[in-house]
Amino acid sequence: LRDQFQQFFERQDTFTFGVCNGCQMLSNLKTLIPGAMQWPRFVRNVSEQFEARFSLVKVNPSPSIMLAGMEGSYMPIAVAHGEGRVEFGPDQDVDAFDASDRVALRYLDNYLDVAESYPANPNGSIYGITGVTSDDGRATIMMPHPERVFRTVTNSWHPDDWGEDGAWMRLLRNARVFVG
Repeated sequence: LRDQFQQFFERQDTFTFGVCNGCQMLSNLKTLIPGAMQWPRFVRNVSEQFEARFSLVKVNPSPSIMLAGMEGSYMPIAVAHGEGRVEFGPDQDVDAFDASDRVALRYLDNYLDVAESYPANPNGSIYGITGVTSDDGRATIMMPHPERVFRTVTNSWHPDDWGEDGAWMRLLRNARVFVG
């Protein structure tokens, strides 16, 4: 089974997207994913409880195929997890990873600053990190749930010009563009 996973991740015509539990699972498979060795793992929230709410995130510049063209956007997103705090190993350089373009998504506060404190950062992750990507951008993982808010009607407020599609619909369209 390990060989099958590794073969999949090494193929250039595939992509991987993990949300919440999928994010946790893929972070534990990082040794099989090219360009993912520096990924953190995701552990118990600082609050020691399940957190469910809307949070605000910013899409950072990254090679992620899923987030292409979304850089600089800040958008509401659904959060629902008990183990979403990033944890880096003792041999990992957290500051170097944070400065890289592998940090794809961060929690923001109401002033659009990176959120490191509760409740704007619902899990307590350092530097507000909540989504990361591989070196080539074909593997992206995140704790929040964009699939729960890709339609306008799932948002309590939205700009009048959004129409039926919410801001996260772009993520799904990016996946479609990649597969051709």
